[in-house]
Amino acid sequence: MTERPALTPQLGRTRVMAILRSADATGLPAVARALADGGITCLEVTLTTSGALDALARIRDELGPEVAVGAGTVIIAGQARDALAAGAEFLVAPVVDTEVIRRAADSGIPCYPGAWTPTEVSTAWQAGAAAVKLFPASTGGPAHLRQLRAPLPDIPLVAVGGVGIDQARDYLDAGARAVGIGSPLLRGADREPTPENLDSLTARARALLEAIRATSQATSQVPSRPQEVSS
Repeated sequence: MTERPALTPQLGRTRVMAILRSADATGLPAVARALADGGITCLEVTLTTSGALDALARIRDELGPEVAVGAGTVIIAGQARDALAAGAEFLVAPVVDTEVIRRAADSGIPCYPGAWTPTEVSTAWQAGAAAVKLFPASTGGPAHLRQLRAPLPDIPLVAVGGVGIDQARDYLDAGARAVGIGSPLLRGADREPTPENLDSLTARARALLEAIRATSQATSQVPSRPQEVSS
């Protein structure tokens, strides 16, 4: 038996994961610092970005332990192995691959696999996910998330995919533990990391966190202690 890794602390506190997806990773360290300056301290660097793992390691070195940096779009075990070797503090996927989930759990690292149906959500949770990424969230919106939580209230969900800054509270009010936001937050700052664009990004990060703090949804929806999962 393997213990289920706990939710990433920075994600639990802020309830938002910033998704860093770009054509290449050149501008991501500057983007990461701007987000951290705005209070967003859970950052996903997607493996579809050229140079993602090198950027992940650099961001970790530059920002230190206060910022959690993970790898996204991890869909096969080999990618999970490489991401963990690069220092990823969590793994995110758009699909449910039980080998990826278990590899992360065996390493004590939280994994957030993507799921859409009740069966996929349950399968991901039983495999050892720290929380399940509802993806793509915008297809069904907050109403779909609410429907999933009705029969599966103990499985924490992170809404990702088409979630805009103005919609974050709607998903949290529907029962999401957190939200993941990419391009609506970055708005091209990764491509043009000018001082003006980075300052605007920091301001958006602060505004998003203020909106999240104002939500009426209770902030604790996950077990406080790690649970055993089937191996």
